[in-house]
Amino acid sequence: MALIERGQTPGEKNLSGGIFYSRIMEQIFPNFLTAAPIERKITRNIISFLNNDSHVNIDYWDNRLADPVNAVSVLRGKLDAWLADQAEAAGVMLMPGVKVDQLLHTEAGEVCGIIAGEEELTANIVIAADGVNSFLAQEAGIREKQPDQNLAVGVKSVYKLPAEKITERFNLGRNTHDGADTPNSIPADGAAFAFVGDATQGVAGGGFLYTNHDTISVGVVLRLDDLQAKGLSSAEIHDHFLNHPAIIPYLKDAQPIEYGCHLTIENGPAMVAQPISAPGFLIIGDAAGFTINNGFTIRGMDLAAQSALCAAKTADNALTANNFSAAAMSQYRAEISASWLGADLDHARHLPEFLENPRIFENYGQMLADTLYGIYNIDLQPRKPLRKIAFTALQNTGVKLTQAARDGIAALRAF
Repeated sequence: MALIERGQTPGEKNLSGGIFYSRIMEQIFPNFLTAAPIERKITRNIISFLNNDSHVNIDYWDNRLADPVNAVSVLRGKLDAWLADQAEAAGVMLMPGVKVDQLLHTEAGEVCGIIAGEEELTANIVIAADGVNSFLAQEAGIREKQPDQNLAVGVKSVYKLPAEKITERFNLGRNTHDGADTPNSIPADGAAFAFVGDATQGVAGGGFLYTNHDTISVGVVLRLDDLQAKGLSSAEIHDHFLNHPAIIPYLKDAQPIEYGCHLTIENGPAMVAQPISAPGFLIIGDAAGFTINNGFTIRGMDLAAQSALCAAKTADNALTANNFSAAAMSQYRAEISASWLGADLDHARHLPEFLENPRIFENYGQMLADTLYGIYNIDLQPRKPLRKIAFTALQNTGVKLTQAARDGIAALRAF
């Protein structure tokens, strides 16, 4: 078995814009939380409606998210190198710095290996994890290039800040076992923010910020078609977000050490509905579209891990039966459908349509801020009932009450 990596080192070309819901990894590696290079465990989650000069936050802290650990922050350069070591220890041959140019096919059309430069490597099964625009899936004839509405561009910066300042600044409980200070122990608490509204200057998408051990990851994810339609620059939106008055205090005295951008998935369920296998060929992770964004959480890494488990079981059965036909590979879809991954994707099928609603990014955050302003601004005028304050705030956004009601029903349907 060979693991082919385009980068000179595993993880070199990977860029994560979210946290890792890690319980699936404990199924694969029982010692994952103590052995893997985890940054922090996430016990505080904040959803922020960002406006020009205000924000409304839903701040959720819960120690139950610490035991058992629910999610962690990771840096892919570190994590992927560790994962590669685990693969090598299991007998896999790691081949870094190799770009796969083409697939090899039998006369019957089954995939039977890869071509890299002038080299050919034969295989009974090729499992592709080559990103959202999987060129190997396109060459296999099971997919075309994804339309822009299925894709987004992520822009991310990483800022250096001492671990103790991060713990204090983000009001994080100090675990007695800090993974970065004490080897083989569970890491300290961390926080994850999801931003909507002025974070993207009205472009469909959102902002993110999460804490690592001694760095902060922060950036934006922007739906590609809406970004192009509005004629805005992803880099300028990213810089605008980082300079928002609500964000600046989190980055005070922090030093920028990394900057990158990456194409990612906006409509995972639509992508997964497309073919994910061919004779002798399977696609996993981002290549297949395994991402769910519900506005509260962005999940990709845990879905990719489960898709890999389903692909591994399919491959094992095919190798045992010496059968690599389309029928044998179609077990992959059945394995996904029978797992929590299939159920979660089915549950999320209406989310992308709901998150296309421009009022989420342009109107409702300001309405919330105006409603709270009406509550807290004691201006010596007679107080209005909350229903009137909220209705006036809604009117000021230009959204009609009937439209807001329809949006509420759509939200219930999507979630």
